[in-house]
Amino acid sequence: MQAILNASANQEEFIKDLFVSLGKIPTLIHALILTEVWKHKVLPIICKLQDFNPKSTFLLYMVIHHEATIINLLETIMYHKESSEAAGDGVLDLVDYCHRKLALLAGRSVSGEIPTEDRITRTQLSDTASVQDLQRQSDMLEFEISIKALSVLCYITDHIESLSLSVLSRMLCTHNMPCVLVQLVEHCPWNRGTLEKYTEGKWRPVLPEDQLKLNKHDGQVWMALLNLMLKPDCQRKYDFNSFNKTQLLKLCGFLTEVVIDQLPNLLDLKQFLSQLALTDPVAPKKDLILEQVPEIWNNIVTENSNKWKAIAKFQVTHVFNPSESELREQASRLAQTYNLDVMENLISDKPKCGACGRTGAKRCSRCQGEWYCNRECQVKHWPKHKPACKLMAEAMQRLQEELNISS
Repeated sequence: MQAILNASANQEEFIKDLFVSLGKIPTLIHALILTEVWKHKVLPIICKLQDFNPKSTFLLYMVIHHEATIINLLETIMYHKESSEAAGDGVLDLVDYCHRKLALLAGRSVSGEIPTEDRITRTQLSDTASVQDLQRQSDMLEFEISIKALSVLCYITDHIESLSLSVLSRMLCTHNMPCVLVQLVEHCPWNRGTLEKYTEGKWRPVLPEDQLKLNKHDGQVWMALLNLMLKPDCQRKYDFNSFNKTQLLKLCGFLTEVVIDQLPNLLDLKQFLSQLALTDPVAPKKDLILEQVPEIWNNIVTENSNKWKAIAKFQVTHVFNPSESELREQASRLAQTYNLDVMENLISDKPKCGACGRTGAKRCSRCQGEWYCNRECQVKHWPKHKPACKLMAEAMQRLQEELNISS
């Protein structure tokens, strides 16, 4: 929450800086893959073993929600070049993760399986108890996670020149990511015809004057394609065979004047595709090189092979059948997770006045996020602080509502 609020309010992103300086981005990626493996290998067994009740359904959903929490944080910090560089070999696993999510998103879009409802909150889910409710919410969450994976992939392609050749090879040769992105352009899973678009985590009606307007997700797909098609290293590495060429040329029908007016850089892509239609690029050289391979998923699966049922049985007994007091204790811990005093202890410097830069004596009573040395500075700074204050106050209110779990 703090990382997202800092980025949204254009404040110093100290959470990102800490992840980079302490070398914890690979750990974050490992946690993401571990949660994904659990969801695929352990959760189906738990659903068969568990006698579901409101408490266990809620806790299972909380574990599924961890994946969304981690990819949200990665979306925020991977925007920066230094984050991609600090991820080290973990970028390969992250590329594989994004490919799995985007391939699933494209496949579900083709088959018409995109969720048509907004995801309900965890507090609302705690009042339900069926496996069907859990599965429906899991599908909605999977859609949200896939959208976030698109953002992460776009940022990785932005920084591709500073990453290893193995990352580039993984995207272009192993996963053929350009063709996956073509599928997303063609089927546009975040648009429901001209009536609704998925924006900021919700399906929202589209005004008539906005029907041809690109949203954030459209732009990210196009930017990723630009990065993967027009950068010289990518063009040398990619195999423009007849299948790939046919798929890429489908983009010509979507590069209208209206689209190019909104993203002028796409004119370069349109010119490249026009040239591609008339030529047959030389096939990339098959040089013998040593490439890194992602290890996290394979290591987790290998280490726990033939243990999935035992893990599921243990978790059913010790994790997903809490007593009332244990559930209340977990709720209390969750409520304390986001604590401004704890966050500020991560920063060695004393808080500074948001107006003049001197040592702050008191913080804004509404958002609790900005400090001031006196009342005059607070009044002077209010016009500038007001938008960020509203954003942070609303976010804190939503967080408290989701964590307001009744016993």
